[in-house]
Amino acid sequence: MDAMSAIALALGAAWASGINPYLAVLLISGLGMTGAVDLPPDLEVLATPPVIATAAVLYALEFFADKIPGVDSLNDALHTFIRIPAGALLAMGSVSGVAEPWQAAAALMLGGIVSAGSHVAKSGSRALINTSPEPFSNWFASIFEDVIVVVGLMLALFKPVLFLIWMALFVLLLIWLLPKLVRGLRAIWRRIQRLRGIDDPEPETGTGLAATFKGPPDAPAAGGGPPAERP
Repeated sequence: MDAMSAIALALGAAWASGINPYLAVLLISGLGMTGAVDLPPDLEVLATPPVIATAAVLYALEFFADKIPGVDSLNDALHTFIRIPAGALLAMGSVSGVAEPWQAAAALMLGGIVSAGSHVAKSGSRALINTSPEPFSNWFASIFEDVIVVVGLMLALFKPVLFLIWMALFVLLLIWLLPKLVRGLRAIWRRIQRLRGIDDPEPETGTGLAATFKGPPDAPAAGGGPPAERP
C-alpha cells in the first residue's frame, strides 16, 4: 500500500468510525479476508473470523438501536467513548506499513479529530431530528448514514484521490453545519428549561398565586376603613 492509499484509508476509517465503527470494521475486515484489499500489517488482525463475527453482532445491535427515537441519541452519547478512540486507532493502524513512528502518532491524533468531527455531526443532527414526533426521519437518517459509510470507505480503499476530495467537501460541510447544530441544540435546551420551570414549586417570597390573592401588605380592610397603622 502506497502512502496516498494509506492516508486515504486512515482518514476514511477514522471518518467512518465516527458514524458507525462496527460497519467500518465489518467492511474493512471483510474485504481484507476475501483478499479484495491488502490490509496494512496492524490491521490484518481485523481479517479474522472472531473479529468479523463480533463486528457483525455489534452492527446488528447498532442497526436497530439507531432507528428508535431517543434511544439513538442515548446510543450516540454512550458511543462517544467508542467511536472516537476506534477511529484514532484505525487511522494509526492504516499507516503502519508506510509511516515512521512519529507519523503514526500524527495519524493517531488526526484520526481522533476526524472521527470526533463525524461523530459530532451525526449525534448533533440526530438530536435535532428527534424533535420531530414521527420515526421515519430517524430511519431515513440511519440508512443514509450506513450508505455513506460504505460509499466513503469504498472510495478510500479503491479511489483514494476521489476520497480526499470527499473529505475536503465533508470539512466544508462540517464548518457550515456546526454553528447551526449549536444553535439548534441551544434552542432545545432552552425549551427543556422552560418546561421544567412550569413544574417548579413556587417560591415562598410572595411572587406566586398566593401573593395574587393576598394583596399588598397595606390593603384596606373589608369594611373600607383606612389601613391599620403599623407600630
